[in-house]
Amino acid sequence: MNRRSLMARKLFFVIATAALLSACATATRDYQGYVADEVAPADIQPGEDTRSTVLANLGSPSTTSMFGDDTWIYFTATRERFAFYHPRVVSREVIAISFGEDDVVEEIVEYDETDGRIIQYAARETPTRGRQLGLLEQIFGNVGRVALPQQRDPGQIGGPSN
Repeated sequence: MNRRSLMARKLFFVIATAALLSACATATRDYQGYVADEVAPADIQPGEDTRSTVLANLGSPSTTSMFGDDTWIYFTATRERFAFYHPRVVSREVIAISFGEDDVVEEIVEYDETDGRIIQYAARETPTRGRQLGLLEQIFGNVGRVALPQQRDPGQIGGPSN
């Protein structure tokens, strides 16, 4: 094997490795929730638009208020994932549209990722009655117990049981 073909193989290997590694390094974007097509939520005017025009322009809300039906909420989130790392939120927008008694838009409130809060989950456990079974008790716990005879289910279709 001559020196020139050895260099060509090394160069080919380096280029192929670089191409494979560059394919792993692309970032992917995920869009979740409401995505404005033609009409942006900023185009909705308080005092002018009604519940039906909001529904026609923006579509169904992501969720509604828990108590009553007077606030519609639209969520939009964009996340970016790079290779195998955890995704990070690039942008998050929450739009709350409140309606009055006559179904006219009263207020539009916009929130973004700076308005969010991190929730601390409780690490406590709820105690349960009973006893804690060890590994051997779980494995050999039924040894020596007599099983009850199988009884016919009253709702079962079929003839009499033996």
